[in-house]
Amino acid sequence: MTPLDSQQLQLLFDHALGLTSEGEGAEAEALMATDPEAAQFYHTLRNALSPLDSLEVGPCPDDLAERTIYGLKQKTQASEGQARLEQLLEAEQGGATRVKIPFWRNWGDIAAVAAVLVLFVGVVLPALGFTRQRYWQQQCQAQLGSIHGGMANYVSEHDGELPSVPVAPGSPWWKVGYQGKENHSNTRRAWLLVKQGYVDPRRFVCPGRRQGRELEFDKLEVTQYNDFPERAYVHFSIRIGCPESKQKGLTARRVIFADLNPIAEKLPTDYSAPFSLRMCEDLLTSNSTNHNRRGQNVLFCDGSVEFTRRRHTSVSEDDIYTLTDMADGCELRGYEVPSCETDAFLAP
Repeated sequence: MTPLDSQQLQLLFDHALGLTSEGEGAEAEALMATDPEAAQFYHTLRNALSPLDSLEVGPCPDDLAERTIYGLKQKTQASEGQARLEQLLEAEQGGATRVKIPFWRNWGDIAAVAAVLVLFVGVVLPALGFTRQRYWQQQCQAQLGSIHGGMANYVSEHDGELPSVPVAPGSPWWKVGYQGKENHSNTRRAWLLVKQGYVDPRRFVCPGRRQGRELEFDKLEVTQYNDFPERAYVHFSIRIGCPESKQKGLTARRVIFADLNPIAEKLPTDYSAPFSLRMCEDLLTSNSTNHNRRGQNVLFCDGSVEFTRRRHTSVSEDDIYTLTDMADGCELRGYEVPSCETDAFLAP
């Protein structure tokens, strides 16, 4: 029997913690039904985690560790300062001072505390971490839903047409943030939603990425830009349509947005130099970086959002981040387009 891979172990661990969606839960149950090793692993986890069932765990703040350490340091410094002050007062009064250092009463106390620390580090902290990831995942889904709402309003006010800009054949879709008159970037269509007030620009920043949560938009004068100010302001990839497609509006259940394509992490910032990227196994198989490579949220034309651990959706087996003819070692030039409507390609 084939050993469980890391993705299957992750799925079972999430399921044991109650962090899986309905679809992921069904996938985990199916895996356990066909693989005794998976079932044993899951039940072992559940038995170990059963004491946590009574805990009510909320989203874990990102700066919890820093705040805790800071608080302990302040408390320690205050205690040390008070103790030192008392010693000096006693010495000033001529009394002999003995500094007592507290020790554990016995090795049983040490063992008990060590056991608690092992439980906290090995179980509680991962649980809080996964809960936090699930929280950001759900926040990301809500933002994609908000983008769809803005698109729906745009479509209803533009005779059923999706946001679009005239693009010349061979235009470089990878130049996100280019502010020239030429419509080079694939994100310019999405920027229309921001520029015309249909979507708040903050909706395009995935909350699962720390640097995204730190971006400020208060001083951003959207009307002065032709595209997102730079790549850091858009964490989602947008479908590049097939030039021969006749589909319009938010029809059918097609993929239109998703968490950032791994290819985007390799795109250059120098727009004056020729672009060439050699595809490799990592770019062909990695999940989006938005959610720590655990998977990606995908937005469909009908407004539904699906989190998938693989690079295809429940709609088809097509890889949403590549074209069908992309393979290990092939060269990406940054102006490729799908050859047919069924070949979804989300860029940058």
